[in-house]
Amino acid sequence: MLEVSGLVKAFGSLRAVDGVDLAVGAGTITGLIGPNGAGKTTLFNLIAGTLAPEAGAIRFMGERIDRLTPDRIFAKGLARTFQIPRPFPQMTVLENLMLAPLCQSGERLWNNWLRAGRVRHEEQLARARAVEVLELCDLADKAGEIAGRLSGGQQKLLELARVLIAEPKLILLDEPAAGVNPVLLETLVDRIVRLNQRGVTFLVIEHNIDLVLTMCRPIVVMAQGKLIYHGDAAGVRQDRRVLDAYLGDMPA
Repeated sequence: MLEVSGLVKAFGSLRAVDGVDLAVGAGTITGLIGPNGAGKTTLFNLIAGTLAPEAGAIRFMGERIDRLTPDRIFAKGLARTFQIPRPFPQMTVLENLMLAPLCQSGERLWNNWLRAGRVRHEEQLARARAVEVLELCDLADKAGEIAGRLSGGQQKLLELARVLIAEPKLILLDEPAAGVNPVLLETLVDRIVRLNQRGVTFLVIEHNIDLVLTMCRPIVVMAQGKLIYHGDAAGVRQDRRVLDAYLGDMPA
């Protein structure tokens, strides 16, 4: 589904991403781990279109996307979340979701007068879809709450819900477990697994090693801008390059 080849991104003399080749298969939950400064977030930013690579290519569903803007990449079915959630804090949870569907007629000012019926119909559909997604993400009872008042874990669920409403094929998850209490983390993981079973593919950056080893197949390891491992959980525990770079104190 996603193919990255020879990808390079430098900041001055630092090559944050240094000739990365990566393939993400359809229907997988691929885990991306590595020490701080390994280049994981830079790689995410390149894939999502926030940064432009200096060399290499990115293909999504067979089409090159490495020169597209983030909104065009999102429209093709590749979405991302952020380590620190970015809701519209003064809007309700439901309103945050209703903003997400693409190409709504009401986005053009004159349509609210010239095509008012069409705008109302689309809003009704968006509301119904938003309620459905909130139920899926265990946020239905928070629909009327102000998004900025949610707990950190609930905002992570909202972040996931906001991309789900656009029905993406691939979701880049940036540290979904960070700052989430164990109860909500269990809910979040359950939703990710259920969505994957419905056909959504995930590429996940995560520092919670136990979570990655349990949830992700395959696992990819980055260090100093390069991919040093691609395989299963058993291999992560045994690969000397991984142990040297990052996981030397991981429990057996």
